[in-house]
Parts: sequence; structure tokens; C-alpha cells
Amino acid sequence: MQKVVIDTNVLVSALWSANGKPAQLLAFIINDMITICYDYRIWQEYSEVLSRPKFRFTGSSVNDILNKIKTDGLSIVPEPLNIEFIDQNDKMFYEVAKFCNAQLITGNAKHYPKDECVVSVADFLNSFRK
Repeated sequence: MQKVVIDTNVLVSALWSANGKPAQLLAFIINDMITICYDYRIWQEYSEVLSRPKFRFTGSSVNDILNKIKTDGLSIVPEPLNIEFIDQNDKMFYEVAKFCNAQLITGNAKHYPKDECVVSVADFLNSFRK
């Protein structure tokens, strides 16, 4: 099964708009078509960001997503990479993706090294459907 690491901005977008490409990606996770990989740092960020009052996401929708990730996702402890990031919070997603040999799906590819594992939601959906 295809393994992915999902940047938090993609999950926020998936909850924000049920009709967008990020929501289609989330549907693949919910329907067990892809496996999401994460570590404790990513889990903490997902929990914190998705629960922010400014987004007004319902507690049940956030809990459903977090439970699905925890139940069916792949929790790992990646090896640290000696790479500098402008935003060190982005490094964890890249480390997990490289460790799991997964695609890192983000809305901010410019935050990551030039690497074929880093893709946009649209590019992932196009390649996944082929």
C-alpha cells in the first residue's frame, strides 16, 4: 500500500473544504487506500493545530481523523537527518517521509529540499489515479 506523510496544512485544508483535492486525499486515508506515516512530533502538531479554535472544526471531526490515523497509520521513530530547514517544524515531516520511503504531501513544497518524494496534493492525486 502506498505510504504518505501529510503536512498539517493539507489536513487543515481537507477539513476546511469537503470538495477540494485535500479532502479527496483524506478520503483515500479514510477508505484505507493509502497509509499515513507519522511520529510523535507530527501527532502532537496534528492534535494541536486541528484543535485551534480559529478553525472551528468540530471536535468529532478532529477526533475521527486523529483516531483513524492512530488506528490505521504507521507510527515510527525516524532517524534524524542532518539537514538545515528554514522552519525546523517542517523537518519532522521530511524525516518521517525519508525513513518510511513515503511521499510527503504538502501545500508548501518550497519549505522542503528539492526531492522527488515531496509533492503537492494535485501531483499526488494525479499519479495515484494512474
